[in-house]
Amino acid sequence: MNRWRRYGKDRLYVETPDGTKVGFWDLVADSGKAESPEQEAALLAAVADWKSSSRLAKAATATTPVVATDGTTEAPSLAAAAPRAPEAPSPHAVDCHDAVSAAPSQPVEPMRPWVDLATNAAGTEARERAQAARDSAPVKTALARVLGIHTNERAWRIGADGEEKVAAQLAKLARKDPRWQFLHAIPVGNRGSDIDHIIIGPGGVFTANAKHHPGAKIWVGGNTFMVNGAKQPYIRNARHEAQHAAKILTAACGFPVHVEGLIVTVNARDVVVKNQPEDVSVTPRMQVARWLLRHGDILTVESIAAIYEVARRSTTWR
Repeated sequence: MNRWRRYGKDRLYVETPDGTKVGFWDLVADSGKAESPEQEAALLAAVADWKSSSRLAKAATATTPVVATDGTTEAPSLAAAAPRAPEAPSPHAVDCHDAVSAAPSQPVEPMRPWVDLATNAAGTEARERAQAARDSAPVKTALARVLGIHTNERAWRIGADGEEKVAAQLAKLARKDPRWQFLHAIPVGNRGSDIDHIIIGPGGVFTANAKHHPGAKIWVGGNTFMVNGAKQPYIRNARHEAQHAAKILTAACGFPVHVEGLIVTVNARDVVVKNQPEDVSVTPRMQVARWLLRHGDILTVESIAAIYEVARRSTTWR
């Protein structure tokens, strides 16, 4: 743990004994960034240990006997030994329900260390998996690219490209209407699954799944999603993802949060949506901003901020 304080910043940089970077923690904002999703748990554990040790050190200092000028030992003063009144909770310690109701009398649970998912770049998880596949079989990967063979490495790489393209469209939407907030590559649970994008704005809350099929023909009719004539489970998966996110956000916020599933097609040659599925929508990438804006104003600015504040915390999804 290396503490760095300069130019108004106060950070902890965490490394393993062999010098591998784990991540950093901003003590001012009380949030951090892991080098990779796999190192998130190590970063949080290191910060928790550091904070615990820091509190113990302060407690020991407060009760250390004071040596007077005549050489005698004095007991610490009552002011030093007495427990301090609890400080007002920081904004990061307020949960979603508090942000909406602004009820100061409502108890707030102690905050756990968390990584700020707002710093995640789109396609991070998929890009790391592609790199891992490439590192495990570099010759096979290179040969497959030359021959045009579809591999897991290609699937992850193409998927990451698609997520980045969708994120670019969302960024354009935010420039038109700054009320819209987005999170990318959100790790859920501990089994390596993630949500491509979470969209929170006046039009509602959505889990967006980028489907990058360059040059493909896509046909959608109700619960059926076809890519070049082959049926895919995208709609079922998107519906489950949205329902799962709704349960997580509702529990974390303390009030009902409705989440709708969204499938965004990327670089398909032809997209035909005969009729939209129930609770899930399908839209091409270039139309996603217009599609979101059509929803009008459903959520207030306060609700958007409250849901986003909870959604950006890694501990919400772990």
